[in-house]
Amino acid sequence: MEFKRVVITGVGTINPLGNSVDEFWENLKKGVSGADEISNFDASKQKTRFACEIKNFDPNLYLDRKEARKYDLYTQYALAAAKQAMESSGLDLEKVDHDRAGVIWGAGIGGLQTFFEEARNYNVDNPRFSPFFIPKMIANIAGGLISIKYQFRGPNFTTVTACASATHAMIEAFNMIRLGKAKVMITGGSEAAINEAGVAGFNSMRAISTRNDDPKTASRPFDLDRDGFVMGEGAGAFIFEEYESAKRRGAKIYAEVAGGGMSADGYHMTAPDPEGRGANLVMKWALEDAEMNPENVDYINVHGTSTPLGDIAEPKAIIKTFGEHAYKLSISSTKSMTGHLLGAAGAVEGIASILAIRDNLVPPTINHFTDDPEIDNNLDFTFNVAKEREINVVISNTFGFGGHNATMVFKKF
Repeated sequence: MEFKRVVITGVGTINPLGNSVDEFWENLKKGVSGADEISNFDASKQKTRFACEIKNFDPNLYLDRKEARKYDLYTQYALAAAKQAMESSGLDLEKVDHDRAGVIWGAGIGGLQTFFEEARNYNVDNPRFSPFFIPKMIANIAGGLISIKYQFRGPNFTTVTACASATHAMIEAFNMIRLGKAKVMITGGSEAAINEAGVAGFNSMRAISTRNDDPKTASRPFDLDRDGFVMGEGAGAFIFEEYESAKRRGAKIYAEVAGGGMSADGYHMTAPDPEGRGANLVMKWALEDAEMNPENVDYINVHGTSTPLGDIAEPKAIIKTFGEHAYKLSISSTKSMTGHLLGAAGAVEGIASILAIRDNLVPPTINHFTDDPEIDNNLDFTFNVAKEREINVVISNTFGFGGHNATMVFKKF
């Protein structure tokens, strides 16, 4: 069968660098760090006392005040980003075929704040929970509520693959359209895990940075002195649309979705395969799906979390996948600025990827001070300063706990 072409006609985001796509992109280009001391709870007893939190988010700009109280923060972020994406797409809901419009969303954890609050307030002698506990907490509710808001009755489910969640969601939304099962899909991911439980849990794993004396330089992808990722939060949303449909209505097209790949490390619960075998496979298969050669790629928005092991394995995989062309690529980790948005990472980094195509600009990997001799520093990591270059094809990598890998390929329309 002949696949349909899929284009991106709408984008939206709430993240630590901005509560709109334009604000986010301007701060990315400037190399702004979203990290600061945690303000949403008393973190004084935590090993890590900083994160990349959302600033000045007002849910009442997107939701009725009474309605917002029923939703966990990860759902509020999802609905806000989806609303932005719908508005930027220019879709006329009266003309959309609601039976052929769907939502596939990603969330690594879901309503962690809700779960933590309810568990904290639990009383053995009087075991009562809020009637909103379960529907606020479950990881699929954000996607469900987006579909309810827009009355989209097509494919609807949630992917939960840790840090690869949003990218898996986007690949599946892409597949639904190119297979002819939908005309329009809202897709992306959201996460809101910066709370007592989330920070303490990642601290116990020794996964996050403890550089409390200098939060803004704590996320240091590929730097010798990196000591873990910095937690982030937020959401990214896309409108994926069948090209012919978008063309008929004269839609603005941001980029084309060219392909996607999925693989597993099959190695360890939290550590990456040290040789990057799963990462190599997922990039290889994403390029095969897009019917592209390695030489077609200009920029990789890498997973690049600032963890000791992950930042060694991914460059190895890039060299294995791209050969000599690896040294002609631009590479950057926007997590150096946004922190790690966990289940929302792939969506927010996907937005950075398509804006890089639009503006022919590679956002930087900030906070690089010292080369790591275990990393091939002949690769162009776009350290500290953004770089202008022609960008026609970008791949975006996301790798999650459990060995889940997902990669998307975007190309200039």
